Amino acid sequence: MKRIVSIALLIAGAALLSGCPKKHNVVEPPTAGTQVPGSSNTTGTEGASTSGRALGGDAAAQGANAMTTGPLAKRIIYFDFDKSEIKPEFADTVSAHARNLTGHPNLKMKLEGNTDERGTREYNIGLGERRAQAVRRALMLQGVAESQLTTVSFGAERPAVEGDDEAAWAQNRRVEMVYIQ
Repeated sequence: MKRIVSIALLIAGAALLSGCPKKHNVVEPPTAGTQVPGSSNTTGTEGASTSGRALGGDAAAQGANAMTTGPLAKRIIYFDFDKSEIKPEFADTVSAHARNLTGHPNLKMKLEGNTDERGTREYNIGLGERRAQAVRRALMLQGVAESQLTTVSFGAERPAVEGDDEAAWAQNRRVEMVYIQ
């Protein structure tokens, strides 16, 4: 009997350890003047700008600072209270990241859903997941491969701003778009 219990505990411990998620390295999108991961430098000039390719368009038309000041620099989508629909003002941000991901199939993104502190823990985890899934669907509708996207919901566990007023709550109702390896 003692041996059966020992074996059962050993198996349970192994199952717990094998279920631990791997920590992902965070990779920021390329900045202007840097090489895009997985692409080759076709100009023959070391350090030449590839920001046009990262954006899916012409570098001259997009501007050299598009990666740091344009839509790709924005990686947070904010939501209204108790809603998971993407607001129209974030359509350009989602589209820019979709172009970047479809143009670079080696890039991956984690969508982190968050809520403000109101509501139960269970409700907020669900709402954060619905928000992350809404951004995921929008990216996939624009051609991003399912394999490039993962979602996670933190609910109210990771507030961007501390506070008990609408200004703080509005900053916490968000999906963060994080490039990963």
